[in-house]
Amino acid sequence: MILINVKFPIRPEKIDEWLVLAEQYAKDVNAEEGCLFFEWSRSLLDPNEFVTIEGFRDSDAGGAHMSTGHVANFMGKAPDLVSAQPKIIYVDAAGVDGWGPMGEISPR
Repeated sequence: MILINVKFPIRPEKIDEWLVLAEQYAKDVNAEEGCLFFEWSRSLLDPNEFVTIEGFRDSDAGGAHMSTGHVANFMGKAPDLVSAQPKIIYVDAAGVDGWGPMGEISPR
């Protein structure tokens, strides 16, 4: 599995545009065959920062993702909405195929 996390700092005056773009992008990415999950989260400490949590089956699925029209659309619009260059973490998590249970916490 390829695991990708990206922090996107968004211009405060562009939040409404961002929300529309980000929602459609999430729908499009989650519909990809090789996507295991794609989620947006908004920072609790900075309401202008959003983080993606992305999982793709493998590097081939990640490569196919990068060649889609919705990635081109997103990459074309995002520079007008971000307030700084996004930061990324990319991990090739060989042998992992998605979310697993957390051992330290379970419902009482």
